[in-house]
Amino acid sequence: MDQPSPLRTPPAAGPRRWDLVIFDCDGVLVDSEVLSLDCLGAHLARIGWTIDAAEIAERFLGRSFATVAEDYRDATGRALPDDFAATFHAALRERFEAALLPIADIDAVLAGLAVPFCLASSSAPERIRLSLRLTGLDRRFEGRIFDASMVRRGKPFPDLFLHAAKAMATPPARCLVIEDSPSGIAAAKAAGMTAWGFVGGSHHARFDGAASLEGAGADHILHRMIDFPPL
Repeated sequence: MDQPSPLRTPPAAGPRRWDLVIFDCDGVLVDSEVLSLDCLGAHLARIGWTIDAAEIAERFLGRSFATVAEDYRDATGRALPDDFAATFHAALRERFEAALLPIADIDAVLAGLAVPFCLASSSAPERIRLSLRLTGLDRRFEGRIFDASMVRRGKPFPDLFLHAAKAMATPPARCLVIEDSPSGIAAAKAAGMTAWGFVGGSHHARFDGAASLEGAGADHILHRMIDFPPL
């Protein structure tokens, strides 16, 4: 009989394989990506760049806001309007305050982990703090938050994950990364870490998230946080 795919089957029990779990924030800890991508699409349309939801996700999921400015310039030959970032972030903050929720069961998973964990996100520090505060997860990550402003290159480059591992005094090979975007998976693999793709966020219902994460090199696909092993 054929063996189940390792991308669908959690690792077997045994000696501890990892000494640190690194969580992405958006789409992994908080169910924010639909809110963010829809808000971004609406704001881009207002300045004349209309692209569909699938392309917005492909271009910007898991990437920093700087990618938006770069792609807009490449596509249109123009810079974003001076007030675009402030207007977008103000609108997104309103959406978060009205509708942001934590990923189901994430607090219980964090409470049950038997190894250290931290957060490494491409989002701006202010957005990370807001997301954690609104969902009550801030108490879980105090002093263990790493963002793209701390490194020269963001995801899909490995810099942020390597920075987090160094700060947490853990060799990359002993790190497990939980990511929801292909760029995040690529960054984790480039850092020499184990990468699990998480498809439990609501944005993955729009497209075959598992296939894109497997294509980026995910070592395992996690469909629900409640299935996360206690390690």
